Amino acid sequence: ELKALKPDLQIVVAFRMLPEVVWSLPPLGTFNLHAALLSQYRGAAPINWAIINGDKETGITTFFLDEQIDTGRIILQERTPISEDDCAEDVHDKLMMQGAELIIKTVRLIESGEAKAIDQSQFMTDEPLRPAPKIFKETCQIRWEKHTLKSAYDFIRGLSPYPAAWTNVIANGKETEMKVFKASMKPGPLQVSLPDGPLSLDEVQLAGKKRMPVADLLNGTKLSIIK
Repeated sequence: ELKALKPDLQIVVAFRMLPEVVWSLPPLGTFNLHAALLSQYRGAAPINWAIINGDKETGITTFFLDEQIDTGRIILQERTPISEDDCAEDVHDKLMMQGAELIIKTVRLIESGEAKAIDQSQFMTDEPLRPAPKIFKETCQIRWEKHTLKSAYDFIRGLSPYPAAWTNVIANGKETEMKVFKASMKPGPLQVSLPDGPLSLDEVQLAGKKRMPVADLLNGTKLSIIK
C-alpha cells in the first residue's frame, strides 16, 4: 500500500521500529521525531527517564531512520528546560508544541535540499550514554531503601501521571498498592522518612479507588507506608 502511494518523504512519531523495506522507500528518506537530545535517551521512554535521572534540560531531535533504534543521522535538535516541579506530562506537553514546529522546519530543509544530516557520533561527549528503555509496572515500584529524598521525588514526577509510581501500603488494616502522582520535599500529613529528609506524598490513588489529595484520603483511611 505504501508503494502505491509513492511517497517522497515519510515522517514517524512515537511508533514502533520500522523494517528497512518501509523506511528506505521514499527517495527523500524517513525521519523520526524523538523526545530527547540524541544520542542520549535512545528508546521508548525518553521523557520519563530524563526526569527520573534528575536532568535539568531535555529536548527534541529529528533524525533519519536507519537499521538500529534511534541511531540515525541527526537533522535538527532543540533544547528545553525541565523545571524542578515538572512531571512527565508537563514535559510531554512542552515538547509536543515544540516538536510540531520542528517537524515543519525539518520538512522544509529536506524539501529545499538544505538538510545537513550529522552522524550521532558528532554529538557524543565523555558523558556515558543513558538509555530510555520501555517502562513496565515493576519498573514503577518505589523501592524506598534505594532512594535519597531528591531521587524519590524525581522518580515520582518522572512517572506521573502515567504509568505512575506506586508503593505498598497498609490501608485500614489491609495491604494494597497505592499510586503516587505528586510529592514534595518537605514534611506533610503523609510522609516517608528518607536518609536526607522527609518526602511528603501529596496526591495518591489506592488500588480500585479514585485519585485524590492525600488529605482527603486520610479523612477516612488509616494508612501506613510499607518500606
